Amino acid sequence: MTSRPEHLPERLALISDVQAAEYISAGLLEGREDVPSIALNKVAEPLPGDDARMRLHRVRDLIDHALDRFRDERPTAADAWLAPRLHETLRLTRREAAEKRFWTYLALGVAPDYVVWRHLSEPKADGSHGSVARDKFVGPHRKQTFARLWWAAELFRDGSDYRTAVVACGNQDMLNSALRLDVIDHRPTALALVRLMERGTVRTGREVNALTTAINAAAATLMYDVIAPDVERDGEPLRDWISAAESSLPSPREHLPEGPEEERAPEEAVESLVGHFEELFVDAQVRGRTSDESQ
Repeated sequence: MTSRPEHLPERLALISDVQAAEYISAGLLEGREDVPSIALNKVAEPLPGDDARMRLHRVRDLIDHALDRFRDERPTAADAWLAPRLHETLRLTRREAAEKRFWTYLALGVAPDYVVWRHLSEPKADGSHGSVARDKFVGPHRKQTFARLWWAAELFRDGSDYRTAVVACGNQDMLNSALRLDVIDHRPTALALVRLMERGTVRTGREVNALTTAINAAAATLMYDVIAPDVERDGEPLRDWISAAESSLPSPREHLPEGPEEERAPEEAVESLVGHFEELFVDAQVRGRTSDESQ
């Protein structure tokens, strides 16, 4: 199995898809080879300055803890634990998180062992190796191992409260389906989806997929941000939270961290969308659901 890189620099870095391609071998994707970390770090672009957020060992220590904690469980169980803590450890702006090269380096230069552990498929019936999809290293934000967790925590948190993000990340279909939707950037929409999961209105992967499809289709004619407006975003709490990274302790392992002290989404906006989405779900096309079950 791919092992922890032996030679890690002090700071995080950037690496392009073109540069990364040289190091994503068939052996790495099958968990049989390690990344040559010294060679990779020679071509990576170190992040400048002494920003505490970009100290590599803060995030590597967090990932080591996740590997130890979930080693004997299904790898998917790690997502809900790691997502809020990765978000709180890195303390990125959305502009910074949109830098694809950052996530590629995190996956390939910092924690390729985690990527392989989390996403390696089972061996095939013919005896051939299981493998990791390349997009877990270099894919878009909705598929890349660490970007998907960061964005899920960002889009599903409610101000400083990550509990709603934990619920969303605890369901693989929600995590995979919702991050594809532009409407999930609207906070009351994201939180209404979580509330329907908490209430048991949607439970199975098929139900989650059917509901998110219906919500996305309805968004073509119904503007959720108009019928359920969110509060105006204030950038100061985020700036303060980022500035506090220098003196912050490592992200807590046994209880949830706290995000930026932003105002929570309006309760009436979330509840109005819960009611609307419940109506959409009644008519949603759920594979395997009979007409009686939809009544």
